[in-house]
Amino acid sequence: MAEIILASQSPRRQELMSAIAPGFRVVVSQVAEDLAPGTPPGEAVEELALRKAGSVLASAPAGADWVVIGADTVVAIDGRILGKPRDREDCLKMLALLSGREHVVYTGVALLRGEQKRVFREEARVEFWPLTPKERHWYADTPEPYDKAGGYGIQGLGAVLVKGIVGDYFTVMGLPVARLWRELRDFVPGYFPL
Repeated sequence: MAEIILASQSPRRQELMSAIAPGFRVVVSQVAEDLAPGTPPGEAVEELALRKAGSVLASAPAGADWVVIGADTVVAIDGRILGKPRDREDCLKMLALLSGREHVVYTGVALLRGEQKRVFREEARVEFWPLTPKERHWYADTPEPYDKAGGYGIQGLGAVLVKGIVGDYFTVMGLPVARLWRELRDFVPGYFPL
């Protein structure tokens, strides 16, 4: 039976994977996440997910039947990708930019097994409440935003910033669970009972 490997150190992705593939293992990829300037957000997440999965698959022991899952998430507004905030000031700028507006969260996923490859992405539209300067400073003073694309975590305190969402909530968290389950079911026949 194939072994499912998640190429991510994200605790959120690991938590979501445990719901659909309890026997998975984590092998963290060590790839650069730099992109050519102007890379569209949807292409960016697919490229980075593929890089992460490819790096981990290349480290598989000889004869191992690994199905490697790589994932990447970005937040984009006005066509511009917002990464993780570099510092508090950067976080405050991101929150001001997102305040009262809609942005798009893209999560790309790559599945690799030997020579087989499947890459896809999901996107969700997220609208923020208008945020007062006091609210922005309060959130920037928490530890939550600094390891997250766009400077917020929808599954934590960042939930109070969000007015609405169109699309898969788990895409915003960093792993589109329902789509991934369906893709894995087809990619690894017999792994799931359905």
